[in-house]
Amino acid sequence: MKLLLFDQNLSPRLINLLADIYPAFAHVDGIELPSAPDREVWDYARQHDYIVVTKDADFSELSLLLGFPPKVIWIRRPNCSTRDIERLLRDNYDAIAALSDTPNSGIITLF
Repeated sequence: MKLLLFDQNLSPRLINLLADIYPAFAHVDGIELPSAPDREVWDYARQHDYIVVTKDADFSELSLLLGFPPKVIWIRRPNCSTRDIERLLRDNYDAIAALSDTPNSGIITLF
């Protein structure tokens, strides 16, 4: 599975909460891009082979405009806790792994 890069709208605590199931990931805070524009995060993810995990529709739009990589996991669950996001990513592990391994898919939307 490719590396996951959590956007600023997701808690950095997810890194520790998901360490047992996702082998490698980062948060924009940890790579010194906490307030970077979406396009800069997009370019970083592309250069370093990350899948962007976000609640931001802008990454979905960038995927449509620019293609992929990077691939995008778009979380569309409003007003949810970090634990809810953790469960969502755990429950959808197989779909996320498939996105990572499928060359002709660029985005998965999770509700």
